[in-house]
Parts: sequence; structure tokens; C-alpha cells
Amino acid sequence: MLPVLFVTIAAIAYVAYVEGSDAYLLRNAIPMLLVIVISALTLYRGRGRWTGAGWSWPLGTLGFALPALGLSLYLHYAYSVDLNGMVSESVYPRELFRYLPEYTTGAGAIGFAIGWIVGRNV
Repeated sequence: MLPVLFVTIAAIAYVAYVEGSDAYLLRNAIPMLLVIVISALTLYRGRGRWTGAGWSWPLGTLGFALPALGLSLYLHYAYSVDLNGMVSESVYPRELFRYLPEYTTGAGAIGFAIGWIVGRNV
């Protein structure tokens, strides 16, 4: 569980660094904190082992974590380097972070479902 905690806390710290103090840090941390919760549930169901309860939970967890962490970090990186004018050509550039948690949580739910289905067929 420690690697999941370290990666998630590092991701939240990077998001806090990019957004600054006047953005939506708490909202953007929710999908990342859900990664920790789902990982803990996976380990609980597997009795302390990732694959103890089969492959459905680990693959579902990975399917949720990729969009929840990856997509959020990619968009924060793009914001920090002004990729394709994301900041300089926008009227309200920080509004991207307003709805990003809903988007990444929805994408994570779809990824969890796909991982769950694939895990059941392994």
C-alpha cells in the first residue's frame, strides 16, 4: 500500500504546486484520494495480497487509477507549460480545474468497469 500512498501524495502535491492557492485543489484531490480507497478495498478483499481475491479488483483499481491520476497530471502539466496556448489564449484558464474532478472520476469509473470485466475473464 505504501507505493500507492507515495504516488498519490506526490500527485496531490504536484497538483497543489501547479494550481496555486486560489484554484480547486480539494476538488481535484478527490479522485486521487479515491485511488487510495479503492486500493485499500482491493487489499482488504485479497486479505493483504493484490491478487488474493482474483484479478477483477487489481485490474479495476488500475483501470481507475490511470485516468484519475494520469489524466489529471497530464492536464496539470499542460497547464503549467502552457501547452498549445492553454493559459495564454484562454479567458479563464483555471476553470479547467473546476470540472476536471468529475471528468476524471467518470473516466476512472469506466476504466474500473473495463478492468473488472477483463479481470473476470482472466
